[in-house]
Amino acid sequence: MIVIAIANQKGGVGKTTSAINIATAMAASGWRTLLIDLDPQGNASTGVGVGAAQRDMSSYDVLVDEIAIDDCVMTSSIPGLDLLPATVDLSGAEVELVGVEDRTHRLRKALASHQGHDICFIDCPPSLGLLTLNALCAADTLLVPLQCEFFALEGLSQLLQTVEQVQQRFNPDLGIIGIALTMFDRRNRLTDQVSDDVRECLGDLVFEAVIPRNVRLSEAPSHGLPALIYDHSCPGSRAYMALARELIGRLPEERKAA
Repeated sequence: MIVIAIANQKGGVGKTTSAINIATAMAASGWRTLLIDLDPQGNASTGVGVGAAQRDMSSYDVLVDEIAIDDCVMTSSIPGLDLLPATVDLSGAEVELVGVEDRTHRLRKALASHQGHDICFIDCPPSLGLLTLNALCAADTLLVPLQCEFFALEGLSQLLQTVEQVQQRFNPDLGIIGIALTMFDRRNRLTDQVSDDVRECLGDLVFEAVIPRNVRLSEAPSHGLPALIYDHSCPGSRAYMALARELIGRLPEERKAA
């Protein structure tokens, strides 16, 4: 199973929207897909139609109580997409784990014994705390959604430093599969400037597909649906499908789904 963390410590950059829609696109492409919600807000769970009342077991139980992932995973209404949901209990997990010896590798250990999926996406909280660190230690690679605004550039340099530290201390095999530009607005000159700066700095690491500002992407979660299902023909959905195709092209050939 390929494990991809979707992380950026800055909030509001489209992490959860990206996680939901890329996971949906991968499932639609025939990949047995697992989406892990590691954000205490639980928005990824809501976004695929799993309400708070339905979440009997969650990522909290996996991290804190070391319950097997197989016992906590739920099937979603989206064919081929399963979910490890999050509950508000997760907000206390960092405090509960602070004295635990293997606190940074709880998720990695849990995933090591898990089978049944081709690819796994981890939706991380907007911070660089212990939850995100667990995701980075468990992941093969990292996908970074980057909002096309100046402050997002500053946050990116901090995230890249954190990735380097994780590589040195915890997970030497962690890579970055790509940077996805989100909330792209061609009417805004700053958007083009940020895009040009990121591409000049990071080159081919930046995906060609860009995610536009699109009202349908914002509406879809209120219906408990990914945008790809809510309105598959809207510009946001088409952009995420293009991004998923690019992502598949960057995955190792020997680990691609049959």
